[in-house]
Amino acid sequence: MSVSESMDRALFEALTRYANESDNGPDDALRAQILGFGGRNVLIAPGAIVRVKDKERIGSNIFIGLYTYINGDVTVEDDVLIGPHCALTAGHHKFDPATGCFSARTDADYDNSIVIGRANLICANAVVTRDTPDYAIMAGVPARQKGEIDPVTGEYRWFKKD
Repeated sequence: MSVSESMDRALFEALTRYANESDNGPDDALRAQILGFGGRNVLIAPGAIVRVKDKERIGSNIFIGLYTYINGDVTVEDDVLIGPHCALTAGHHKFDPATGCFSARTDADYDNSIVIGRANLICANAVVTRDTPDYAIMAGVPARQKGEIDPVTGEYRWFKKD
């Protein structure tokens, strides 16, 4: 094995270990800092991808779970917990029959933004494509409000099943 191949393998092994063994507070905080969200008590778990237009749109006291994907014109207000494998995608593709193609990223005639309300719980695997109210518990594909959080007691109130 050449030196270059050996270095590539060592780097690959280190990154693999890091991605699989670094789900802890200090590493989650460092990940947030490296991505430009430091100083606001933001924690980003391994594998999460956070691509937002403006870093200031991610509030304080935020946890972004394992392998969550946040992309586009997304605002996450303060005190939000986003579970693992969630998708918060702000975008809309429009098919143009004249060209037979879809638009690039967004349709200019469509409001592509998403605002995640204050003190939300976004449950694991949820796909959020619309704004959420404050103190909401969101779950499902697409995400729907399944309950709410009492802002005084912190108690979860679940809505009746559909």
